[in-house]
Amino acid sequence: MMKKPKLAGVFLFVGCLLAYLMFVKHHFSTSKATTYRLPPHLRPGSDRTRDDELASADGLHFQYGIMFDAGSTGTRIHIFKFQMENKEAPKLTHETFRAIKPGLSAYADDPQKCAAGIEELLEVAKSSVPTIMWTSTPVVLRATAGLRMLPGEKADHLLEGVRALFRESPFLFKGDSVSIMDGTDEGISAWITINFLTGGLHGAGLPTVGMLDLGGGSTQITFSPNDEKTIQTSPIDYIRSFQMFNNTHTVYTHSYLGLGLMSARLAILGGVVAPPLGGSTELVSPCLPPEYSGSWEHSDVIYTVKGQKSGEPAYKACLTKVEKVLYRKVVKASEAADMDFYAFSFYYDRAADLGFIDEQKGGTIRVSDYVDAAKTVCGSLSASPLKSPFLCLDLVYISVLLHELGFPPHKQLKLARTINQVETSWALGATFHYIESLKRP
Repeated sequence: MMKKPKLAGVFLFVGCLLAYLMFVKHHFSTSKATTYRLPPHLRPGSDRTRDDELASADGLHFQYGIMFDAGSTGTRIHIFKFQMENKEAPKLTHETFRAIKPGLSAYADDPQKCAAGIEELLEVAKSSVPTIMWTSTPVVLRATAGLRMLPGEKADHLLEGVRALFRESPFLFKGDSVSIMDGTDEGISAWITINFLTGGLHGAGLPTVGMLDLGGGSTQITFSPNDEKTIQTSPIDYIRSFQMFNNTHTVYTHSYLGLGLMSARLAILGGVVAPPLGGSTELVSPCLPPEYSGSWEHSDVIYTVKGQKSGEPAYKACLTKVEKVLYRKVVKASEAADMDFYAFSFYYDRAADLGFIDEQKGGTIRVSDYVDAAKTVCGSLSASPLKSPFLCLDLVYISVLLHELGFPPHKQLKLARTINQVETSWALGATFHYIESLKRP
């Protein structure tokens, strides 16, 4: 007798449940779909994997890149996080940076000893890149002047040791991941960095800017010509084309090996690149204060350097020496006078030494400022002690080098260590270049 009411109750419950489900379905089908994310105060900020998974759910795609900059004085790691955009330049959302000393070249006679430093920096990378993305994150090392100047066999042993460590790491390693970067690639990579940071590569109609770098062993100039005549009349190996962010870029670029500031000092002082065993290491020059005597180390050779009085003003005597060293070694860039240029490294350092720019913030300087400062500093060599006995020589060299490159006295150069809080080194550009290469078959 009780079975029918029970059965009716079941049917009533099921009917109510179906009605409720139909109501819920109708409600959500007529409202805008939303993707739920944890509120910011509940997101585990230290859990980068979770953050990246949530971002991916919103349709964003991230890519990491690890670049080791193996320079002459130290090894630096840059870990970049990019937000990738379809058919557009990626956005740099974060950079982690660490540096250790000395440089790889210091271990030339005992390559095994460099392992500890590389492993230390790899641990920084592991803590900066989400675990889920380790196998898709390229790890790259590019060595510059320090390894370029080592005998080939010693450089190879050092690089092979790094390759072994990279192979054992969880990151993406390929045959070309570890190498010595030539000066031209260094110049192009720095140009990519600057133009990415200033917006010239973002396809927004902004003009690109040129790049000048004055290192210790070499100096580079890179810019994108506006005049077809520049491409046609320049030496064939000065013009390079490459793909970047779905566009082809053609640049005028050249690296002058041996015309970096430290190599130039040696040549101006009258030294040779590799003095013979037992040969003289005493260098005398009118570019130094007349009463000065001291030591200077270059490429593991310690020189005794002395000033000398000459029969003419110090500036003119030093200018003659510098012009002789640079005679017919530099090609004038015809468009240099008409394009915005950023200048780095020793261009920046000497401007900061003179107080022309803020040491941290940078600024602008005219070519004529270097010339005027050279005349002033060289003219007072005998009168007052200097911060550096080489300041007269360095300023004369910079002013003559800029003139030979095609920059007139009124030309203004921009000097910056960072743009939008990102270091203006070649590392970012080289990372972009490498990621682009991975896309090619």
